[in-house]
Amino acid sequence: MKTEEKQYHIQCAEGDVGGYVILPGDPGRCRAIADHFEDPKLVAQNREFTTYTGTLLGEKVSVTSTGIGGPSASIAIEELVAVGAHTFVRVGTCGGIDLRVKSGDCVIAMSAVRHEGTSREYAPVEYPATSDYQVLNALVESAEALGFPWHAGVVQCKDSFYGQHDPGRMPVGDMLLSKWEAWKRLHVLASEMESAALFTAAAALEVRCGAVFNVIWNQERKAAGFEEPDDHSTDKGIRIAVEALKRLIEKERKKA
Repeated sequence: MKTEEKQYHIQCAEGDVGGYVILPGDPGRCRAIADHFEDPKLVAQNREFTTYTGTLLGEKVSVTSTGIGGPSASIAIEELVAVGAHTFVRVGTCGGIDLRVKSGDCVIAMSAVRHEGTSREYAPVEYPATSDYQVLNALVESAEALGFPWHAGVVQCKDSFYGQHDPGRMPVGDMLLSKWEAWKRLHVLASEMESAALFTAAAALEVRCGAVFNVIWNQERKAAGFEEPDDHSTDKGIRIAVEALKRLIEKERKKA
């Protein structure tokens, strides 16, 4: 249900945001993303949620940060849908798992392992967390057109950053390590913290969502002895997301 009242967390009302929204985690990335829009304006800042709105190809678009993890990401998508948004692209960072995935590459999520808690309040555990195919196609086409190294496949979505990076000191370390081995054997591409919640919430809300990630490092490649310098740039993922929105806007106009 849409409303003219400002949403409690994002502090946006109907008309403040576009139908197409890019979702970074870090509020500090919002301005860099908004710089790709025409005439971007700061709309709201509250807690971890910062929103800019501008246009792409004459269409109103926005960027809203979600903070870290599924709970705040689901709040953002819920409230953005309430004020009129319908298409979302998550842009973030990830750590590679599969040995093919190198630092500096981009990973486009086709689906996500629901190794987190937020999605369980939207759907039973048997329900898959899956990207919208139109957004997925636009992201793949954009990565190809821009010439960036990319992979598309399954990602693992977790709640605990340190559960991945220091599992041995956790009381459930044996479980964490055995599941990590399963993700490796299943050729899961990368690990991150938001996509499963966003994909599942988007399905429940009947909106579209996809995700693209910049690979900072791959701990498995480092453990295997590969030269793997960290890459903290998010420029590739941002450019892929912006180009994907343009493609989606153009396709919608052709249909209309």
